[in-house]
Amino acid sequence: MLKVGDCKSDMFKTFRYNIRLSYLVMLLALAASGCATVNTKKDYIVGGFPEKGRQGVYHKVKKGETLWSIAKTYDVSIKEVIDSNRIPNVARVEENQLVFIPGVHASKEITVNKAEENGFAWPVRGKLIGYFHERKGAYFNKGIDIQAREGDTVRAARRGQVVFADYLMGYGYTVILSHADEFFSVYARNGKLLVGLNDSVHQGQDIARVGQGDNPSHVHFEIRKRSLEDNPLYYLP
Repeated sequence: MLKVGDCKSDMFKTFRYNIRLSYLVMLLALAASGCATVNTKKDYIVGGFPEKGRQGVYHKVKKGETLWSIAKTYDVSIKEVIDSNRIPNVARVEENQLVFIPGVHASKEITVNKAEENGFAWPVRGKLIGYFHERKGAYFNKGIDIQAREGDTVRAARRGQVVFADYLMGYGYTVILSHADEFFSVYARNGKLLVGLNDSVHQGQDIARVGQGDNPSHVHFEIRKRSLEDNPLYYLP
């Protein structure tokens, strides 16, 4: 079995220096932190309104839109949108929801084109049992946990290249994909890996199968920009 250190030379040959450095920092952070199982929350909660008199517009969410696609279209950061609307970590936008976009003067249309594979898709469908940055013991969850059955197929959330496919301490058998815009996605708690190092994958391609041993069995999924984790619910439709 390969160890994390055994993969470094292959990864360094594949990516430019800035991508490689980001990946190395991310992988070391993953190995050091692990991921935690958390208690189930019953519902998504979206609340709060922007400050009275603040410049901006309201955007009505359409099917398939995400906080990420909305922020990109209006050229504002996800954090600005989250802070302005007081959106908690357990929430994601829903169809017909009004989202305040700070600092802009006109509303815009967002083109949702799944064929372009520019967005992220769910790696597996199931009940959310672990939420971003919830804590158990000494660890914070750096992604989300999606309940699934042993043997269920785990699919690539976005087109990319495999930069890690092996056992990772604290994560079990794990696949890490590198994407455009310096994004990475992490798929952990697998029982079987279906891809190997340096493979190119398309969105929706089978990359792993859910393992056993967790109660309940689940997929641990992360989205990272460079080496920093972000809430996957802000990117998933």
